[in-house]
Amino acid sequence: MAVNLKSLAKDTAIYGLSSIIGRFLNYLLVPLYTHKLAAAGGGYGTITNIYAYTALVLVILTFGMETTFFRFANKEGNNGEHVFGTALTYVSALSAVFLAVVLGGLAPISQVMGYGEHPEFIAFMAITVALDAFQAIPFAYLRYKRKAMKFAALKLAFIVLNIMLNIVAFTCFTPYEGNAFLINLICTSLITFAFYAELRAVKWNLDGKLLRRMLAYSWPMVLLGIAGILNQTADKIIFPFVYHAADAKEQLGIYGAVVKIAMIMAMITQAFRYAYEPIVFGKGADSNNKEYYASAMRYFVIFTLLAFLSVVAYIDVLKHLIGADYRQGLVVVPIVMAAEIMMGIYFNLSFWYKLTDRPIWGAYLSGIGCAVMIAVNVIFVPRYGYMACAWAGFAGYGTSMLLSYIAGQHYYPIAYPVKAIGGYTLLAAALFAAMTMVDLGNTWLNIAYRTALLVLFAAVIVRVEHLGKVLKRLPVVGRLFR
Repeated sequence: MAVNLKSLAKDTAIYGLSSIIGRFLNYLLVPLYTHKLAAAGGGYGTITNIYAYTALVLVILTFGMETTFFRFANKEGNNGEHVFGTALTYVSALSAVFLAVVLGGLAPISQVMGYGEHPEFIAFMAITVALDAFQAIPFAYLRYKRKAMKFAALKLAFIVLNIMLNIVAFTCFTPYEGNAFLINLICTSLITFAFYAELRAVKWNLDGKLLRRMLAYSWPMVLLGIAGILNQTADKIIFPFVYHAADAKEQLGIYGAVVKIAMIMAMITQAFRYAYEPIVFGKGADSNNKEYYASAMRYFVIFTLLAFLSVVAYIDVLKHLIGADYRQGLVVVPIVMAAEIMMGIYFNLSFWYKLTDRPIWGAYLSGIGCAVMIAVNVIFVPRYGYMACAWAGFAGYGTSMLLSYIAGQHYYPIAYPVKAIGGYTLLAAALFAAMTMVDLGNTWLNIAYRTALLVLFAAVIVRVEHLGKVLKRLPVVGRLFR
């Protein structure tokens, strides 16, 4: 059956906007936590640390079954409902075993993780992540059934409810980091009931033959997912174990807070990815598809460099998103953003192993980058603290990016505009230096000065990329380019 392109575009917009809006709304918790929880208390460090664990566990418990479900549900000869039942039964069983192990050994596990005095933190988050893993399959089922509105509504409902309860808990009562975990559990539990219709209709089954084929397909993605999530969270997991100072949780909280400012750029680049991915993948069957991949990379780098300079230009404003106790760590923001750019480039380079049916290379490349990142953390965090965490991410993503480019040029060569990308990167680096090394002694003068440099970068892009004709046709602002 032919897919209605108009409907496809609508669904893509709903999924994309719900994800971006959701991440933005969820980001609003950062100012709340960092203004209500003093850095010295280590409360936000605890939140940063435990959420890093949950992100890793979630990847393991879902076991790549979301993508695997899509693959097998749409495969000729398979019944989508039957595949849904098998995937849901497997993930449910795996989550139940995980929950039994954690709750059964709660005291020693909490002690090892450094929360012996607060085992309830671990219990709350263990139940939450088990429910999240369980929900991942019904959410995938909604996408399979093209129920984009329900998907988006549930995602946003969770976030809005979570924010509202956190505002009440942290403003009307004594701020306590444990409330963040309890509220997360409450919201996740409530969303589970929203899948009543899907769960009532499911035929709980575990087709052994089908499951073996599904697991054979999913395990490389699990390795890739674990390596990918460790690149994002390993530093926050490792930090308390290798940084032996008494203020380890405080320092981790500072790092976790300022990294959230760098994530603003991640949200901006995600918006770009949602816009260009359908176009790029849609060109897969064209004879000149490599040209599109090269162009996508060119504009992705331009867009992320512009986002990078925007955050740097307005850091004096953005710093107010976090509490004053945490702002001493702002020095790591440019480093983390640079690492995010390399992660985005690595993502774009990943087309080669997907298009040549070599998905295991994704696990290899991410695994090597992860190993580099972990090594830098273990070796240098004891001496340099969270600065080492920032540079570890830079080194890890940089390694994966370079190795992927080298391997990709061998298996699926694409003429990326390396010279142009290098030129734009050098220009951005020079403007970054000009922004950070010059202080005019007044916040507003500094902002005006940095804005002028940002406009200069944008003007160069418009000039070199010949975007004037396109921009002239824009309503209202188009007159500026005539």
